[in-house]
Amino acid sequence: MPPPVCKEFGVMGDKGTYATTTREVTVTVETFYLDDQSMPDDNHFVWAYHIRIENNGRETVQLISRYWHITDSNGNVHEVRGDGVVGEQPVLGPGEAFEYTSGTPLPTPSGIMFGAYHMLSETGERFEVDVPPFSLDSPYVTARVH
Repeated sequence: MPPPVCKEFGVMGDKGTYATTTREVTVTVETFYLDDQSMPDDNHFVWAYHIRIENNGRETVQLISRYWHITDSNGNVHEVRGDGVVGEQPVLGPGEAFEYTSGTPLPTPSGIMFGAYHMLSETGERFEVDVPPFSLDSPYVTARVH
């Protein structure tokens, strides 16, 4: 059976894996609930997410900055903007990929994130690459709505 497909953002795999392609750049996200860093009794829940950015195009591109839209299960939104990812602004030639792991805490046992990477092509064109929405669900949530 093929993995479920999100009409707007592409394939959602098993076990918290999500992917989408924008302008021949594929972003794949895999999420992990971090039980050892979470304190449910104190409303502190932590997730890691592993991201792979793959350039399937013919020209070199550089990731310049990022944008995150993070929503907890109460509907509270936190937005994050910044240069690069994990202190880097990776340059990806055709066929190259960059991977990194980061994380986010929430005050609720579930939430959802999505975002975008602001890219620069070798010809100087600026464009956005979507990061697909990905679910942040802990074992402490009874019904998953994401």
